Amino acid sequence: MAKHLKALIGPSILNSDLSKLYEESQKLLDNGADYLHLDVMDGHFVPNLTFGHPIVKCLRSKIKNAFFETHMMVSNPEQWISPMADAGVNQYTFHIEPVNDVEDVCRKIKENGMKVGVAIKPGTPVSEVEKYISLSDMVLIMTVEPGFGGQKFMENQMEKVKYLREHYPLLDIEVDGGVGPATIGCCADAGANMIVSGTAVIGSQDQAATIKLLRDTVIESIK
Repeated sequence: MAKHLKALIGPSILNSDLSKLYEESQKLLDNGADYLHLDVMDGHFVPNLTFGHPIVKCLRSKIKNAFFETHMMVSNPEQWISPMADAGVNQYTFHIEPVNDVEDVCRKIKENGMKVGVAIKPGTPVSEVEKYISLSDMVLIMTVEPGFGGQKFMENQMEKVKYLREHYPLLDIEVDGGVGPATIGCCADAGANMIVSGTAVIGSQDQAATIKLLRDTVIESIK
């Protein structure tokens, strides 16, 4: 069967009420989220600290079937591959910047039964991540500096997305940071098909309508 691009919306739960992580996550799924984007920060690679594999495992015990992507904003992504696989993560997305042997990390993720996502910060050229496309299932182009929610969208990052879409027509390309109804148009036009949206979805009066708007915009561009 020929692969074709799908529009997938994965809200980041970082901006939700983390004391009600399960309820907030389930609500997002009920409102049409295609997957959950779980931001893991170590206080080292980025200045913030969030949650780790024990919390992801607890969430998985309540939510059996949803697709979990962990966005590992950590200095040593290799350290958490096995624990996150054990916690029930489907896709392990890590930043290439702090890693010496990216190919080795990609291989270990696959060996642990997860999909591979490779991510770059705004200051990292797209050529750096291009080397690893053959080993990965998805590329994440950050549209803000990783580490904090609620930042302003960096439109200049769309050049990276355009480049990847032109050269890799069937690649899953994810964007994350400041993405919402006001910025989804340029993300979709550039060629992103996996959309992470935190504040815009979590804080929306009508999550389902916001998720639908994001998805419909991407579907239109894929057509």
